[in-house]
Amino acid sequence: MPKSMTGYGSAFGMFENTPLMAEVKSVNARYLETSVRIPRMMSFAEDSIRRAVQKVAARGKVDVTVNFEFGKANDAAIVEVNRGVVAAYIDAAERISKEYAIPNDFGTSALSKIPDAFTITKRELEQEAFAAVIAEVLGAALEAFNQARVAEGGRLTADIGIKITELEAAMGFVKARAPESVREYRERLTAKMRDILKDTNIDHARVLTEAALFAEKTDIDEELTRLGSHIDQAREYLELDSGAGRKLDFLAQELNREVNTIGSKCSDLEITRMVLEMKAIIERIREQCQNLE
Repeated sequence: MPKSMTGYGSAFGMFENTPLMAEVKSVNARYLETSVRIPRMMSFAEDSIRRAVQKVAARGKVDVTVNFEFGKANDAAIVEVNRGVVAAYIDAAERISKEYAIPNDFGTSALSKIPDAFTITKRELEQEAFAAVIAEVLGAALEAFNQARVAEGGRLTADIGIKITELEAAMGFVKARAPESVREYRERLTAKMRDILKDTNIDHARVLTEAALFAEKTDIDEELTRLGSHIDQAREYLELDSGAGRKLDFLAQELNREVNTIGSKCSDLEITRMVLEMKAIIERIREQCQNLE
């Protein structure tokens, strides 16, 4: 069954006591466009994220966002005391207090303002383990994303199927009405000639010739045959797992072309009315199939 190009999925995970969230959403696009927004520390995973998206999506503008605030974790950095520097500052503070007879209020608050008192080292992430967690969470988000697209694709497919049935019924009306329009033309022509000629004998051979010319001019059997073939093909496309959207979009153009030709050949009011209805149905089909992958 075809999938929708619109979908959403998210998943959560943990890495070293820090939450990690992946979010995937998409909208319609002619081709596959993938946008990846991740923290700088995850830049090594961008290519693998894009490849993962390509495995589940063929068309659409897909936005992938991964949030991970490792810098806020308690163990994100290692802080060590420069004991020699701290001892020197404490000793200097004691000497000042004694020499100038002032209270010694030098403490940890003052030490924290001394740049050299502490050495801060940012702890490096274990890239391999981190990549495995990213892949797991992203995979879960893509699975939810794909399920949403399948569900929406099912609704779109069902709606298109209904419209195809409506188009087929309209085609059936036109097919049945076409011979009637020729018969009615012949009757109108006969009545008109009788009215003009009055008591003079009507040339029935001429009437039949004119009716035959009219029938040939308005013959739409070929267009109806192609239209029926296109409708059968559209139903086949609705069974595809991927690529149906683009094929149906092209097929809708072919359907519209055949219906336009029928409209241009037939001057019958009932057929013209039905042609307009068929064009409206095809336009609705095209709008829906543009949402399919």
